[in-house]
Amino acid sequence: MAEKTAALTVENQGSAATAGEQSLATRDETRYLAPPVDIYETEDALVVVADLPGVNKDSIDIRVEDSILTIKGRADYSAPANILRGEFTLQGYYRQFQLTDDVDQSKISAESKNGVLTIRLPKAEKSRPRQIKVKLG
Repeated sequence: MAEKTAALTVENQGSAATAGEQSLATRDETRYLAPPVDIYETEDALVVVADLPGVNKDSIDIRVEDSILTIKGRADYSAPANILRGEFTLQGYYRQFQLTDDVDQSKISAESKNGVLTIRLPKAEKSRPRQIKVKLG
């Protein structure tokens, strides 16, 4: 499983800019952090553990499209009304990984607990090791 990086884009609305006009934004202005992850392998799965502090399970978006696993998350924070000095901002989280054919994409599962996201990527039957018994002939 290799890391995959793709730019987040928004749809262009309107036609291309002509001379003297400003061009339309082609990138999402939201900033994202790459959450730290651990990836380990068990006998029957790959497991991705991502640190997403402040992100509840309803604010996590996990997708698999064209064999790319995408993790997006948004931390929830409401500032008090009377801020005297504001330096604290929360960034969203965004990370992508290229999946191989060894992963059974239809059986991927995820769990979030205390800001730690665990994604289980089961191995496809064909990629699991198996022992061949020798028969007495």
